[in-house]
Amino acid sequence: MAGSLNKVQLIGHLGKAPEIRHTRDGRGVASFSLAKSESWRDKTTDGRKDRTEWHNIVVFTDGLVKIAEQYLKKGGPVYVEGQLTTRTWQDQSGNDRWSTEVVLQGFNATLTMLDGRRDDGGRYDPEQRGLDPDRTAGRSTTTARPSSIHEELDNEVPF
Repeated sequence: MAGSLNKVQLIGHLGKAPEIRHTRDGRGVASFSLAKSESWRDKTTDGRKDRTEWHNIVVFTDGLVKIAEQYLKKGGPVYVEGQLTTRTWQDQSGNDRWSTEVVLQGFNATLTMLDGRRDDGGRYDPEQRGLDPDRTAGRSTTTARPSSIHEELDNEVPF
């Protein structure tokens, strides 16, 4: 095999509203937890079984950080696509600690809201699935639209 692949695709619900921090050079970073649940029928007891796994998501792409800050809310369903990254550090007691996160940065980062619009009471309207581009960040490279056809043509790669 000539190379390797590090790609994660998850659909789940936000465990809490995104936390927004800023790097020393002023760039935004969004982080949130994502719950991925599955259920099945247990053959021995004929009852339903459920399992929820939690994933830490960290977003570095500027456009996606803005979407996360403005529109993602606790409990909202979302699709993320990024890379697994494990970071290590030492805690205050000198013990080695580690954390594995799904990191969204660069060209292949994707953050898509899967819910409808929220009403003033903070509830989701599942019938409102037609999201406009300002509410959904698809690929991180499509966060801004050209204002005219001439800008669009100028932005195309000539091959």
